[in-house]
Amino acid sequence: MAESAQPEIVTQEEWQAAIDEIRVKEKELTRTTDAINAMRRQLPMVKIEKNYTFDSDKGTVSLLDLFDGRKQLIVYHFMFAPEADAGCPGCSWVTDAMSHPAHLNARDTSLVLVSRAPLEKLDRYKKRMGWTLPWVSSFGSDFNHDFNATNAEGENHVASVFLRDGDDIYRTYYTDNRGVEHLGSHWTWLDLTPYGRQEPWEVTPDGWPKGEMFWDKRHDEYEA
Repeated sequence: MAESAQPEIVTQEEWQAAIDEIRVKEKELTRTTDAINAMRRQLPMVKIEKNYTFDSDKGTVSLLDLFDGRKQLIVYHFMFAPEADAGCPGCSWVTDAMSHPAHLNARDTSLVLVSRAPLEKLDRYKKRMGWTLPWVSSFGSDFNHDFNATNAEGENHVASVFLRDGDDIYRTYYTDNRGVEHLGSHWTWLDLTPYGRQEPWEVTPDGWPKGEMFWDKRHDEYEA
């Protein structure tokens, strides 16, 4: 690292003063996030009227089955088109960062990946990546199209949230594009570092490293 690209070197007291200054902004962001989360919890919801089916390791299952008896369901629409040989690198990045499902299950919440690729492709890629999360195929159904996970531009990464009341299912929330990036905690960790995500859009001092947009890879594709 060139000397010109290093952060300024200051005394302990000056450094702490700078930390205290940014901490005020961080706390403001935390409070704003809390307020947005409260708004999200009070959103109206829409009833799912169509009967969707999926191919799974247990055979054909319904959307209701994906809840696995729990009240809440999070679906991550993983970008994996039927003709693709491997899953999306960005979606793989997000999935690598997903926590152990026991923590969600303990709060009456299930997490399932859904893609259009046939089940045999999903199982093969899942084994390659070393994942254990439930992953089902929506191949041959309208599910992806109805939830904008597949559109005229191709596959789209989406997170959908559902609530179950008996056998009735409601969609309560969804997000896509950069709205899903907080699911991939690698970004959150990198945001704490001096170099950040090292993406071209970030504001950083001259001389700091920058990569290309969408330069994340599958975890077994990085060079040693």
